[in-house]
Amino acid sequence: MTIIRVTPSWKIPEQEVTSESSYYNRRRFLKTLVSASIGASIMPLTACQAASESQQALAASLDTTSLKPTTTNPAFSSLERPLTDELLAGQYNNFYEFGGTKSIWTKAQALPTDNWKVEVTGLVKNPRTYDLDDLTKKFPLEERIYRFRCVEAWSMALPWIGFPMKLLLADAEPSSKAKFVQFSSYYNPEITKGPGLHLGSLPWPYKESLRLEEMANELAFFAVGIYGHTLPKQHGAPIRAVLPWKYGFKGAKSIVKVEFVETQPDTFWNTIDAYEYDFEANVNPNKPHPRWSQATEKFISKGPNLSWERRATLPYNGYGEYVANLYT
Repeated sequence: MTIIRVTPSWKIPEQEVTSESSYYNRRRFLKTLVSASIGASIMPLTACQAASESQQALAASLDTTSLKPTTTNPAFSSLERPLTDELLAGQYNNFYEFGGTKSIWTKAQALPTDNWKVEVTGLVKNPRTYDLDDLTKKFPLEERIYRFRCVEAWSMALPWIGFPMKLLLADAEPSSKAKFVQFSSYYNPEITKGPGLHLGSLPWPYKESLRLEEMANELAFFAVGIYGHTLPKQHGAPIRAVLPWKYGFKGAKSIVKVEFVETQPDTFWNTIDAYEYDFEANVNPNKPHPRWSQATEKFISKGPNLSWERRATLPYNGYGEYVANLYT
């Protein structure tokens, strides 16, 4: 059967999106931005030097191994908004294993990523432990430009590199009893210490979950890279889940285990507060968070946050044509 896809009204031609050259030539790009930030500074010399050193360290943390050439999936090659600046995306992160602030990128550099293994287990015909080379060679990599929406009502546009989750799903061959998949993140209490202060214990390691039909959806993605290179540590290196129709906390980072199970498993934020963080966590402008509205979002960009553009939140983050049928 021939499938005719009508181009959504929000989609713009690929040539109007930030070009590949603006982020694939990362070394020049990062050095230019660092130099510009230094040259524009009017701070005292010592503060300027500290800022310069911080920016250089940030740039170095983002200067990971190239994944070029990588084919961009034409269905996800452009958006109605520009790509988020690479340096900004690299320093404005949630990674609760390393703290509760946005500026955790320095602490995240402690994440050990050498000899990384991902165990695929549970109710499957083909349990297996992959190393990172296994994954990137077995499953063809592609780039996808996705909207990213945080439950905290801010958003970005990011160029992920990875492979569809459905490929690993097919390779594992879950049994008929398997109804959910659970992702477990790296945890070592000596390294991933979490926030400094928190009332009560936290349910480490960080875990998230999907129904199997969600994992099989075209959008569900394992990312191993961003901006043309392997994932920096603050983005959840070396492999993370990307689920663009859901709030960002559903995307487990630094995954070490993928387990297929029969019943709905516990997940990190839903265990802490199910009222504020529901299991499904689909982006929904009509369902407010108990402490703030989800009707609009701030699109992260340069400048003070009061100047960030406020946009209307899109149902399913604009991906309803792919996923709405999963929830009817």
